[in-house]
Amino acid sequence: MSRSSKKGPFVDPNILKKIAKVKPQDGAVIKTWSRASEISPEMVGYTFAVHNGKTFAEVKITEDMVGHRLGEFSPTRKFLRHGGKIQKELEQKAVSAAAPAAPAKK
Repeated sequence: MSRSSKKGPFVDPNILKKIAKVKPQDGAVIKTWSRASEISPEMVGYTFAVHNGKTFAEVKITEDMVGHRLGEFSPTRKFLRHGGKIQKELEQKAVSAAAPAAPAKK
């Protein structure tokens, strides 16, 4: 469910304070844990380091991102791959078939 329109978008006040101190041309990265903060037009051009639970992912804000949340651009899960034992066997066969056979010595 979305936030009430009479309340307005949620932007963490600490982020607004940090934006006021730094200029976008400086290239400074603003560190934040507030993944729920909505991206406002004032944030365009800044670079944020958004915490994903383990590390900080750098996010450069563009005009297309306005209205979205900061957490949407910092994934919290790492995708490894689909498949299990069968998929692993298929990948090994493909690698061995692609590698040329060693020439026999005389």
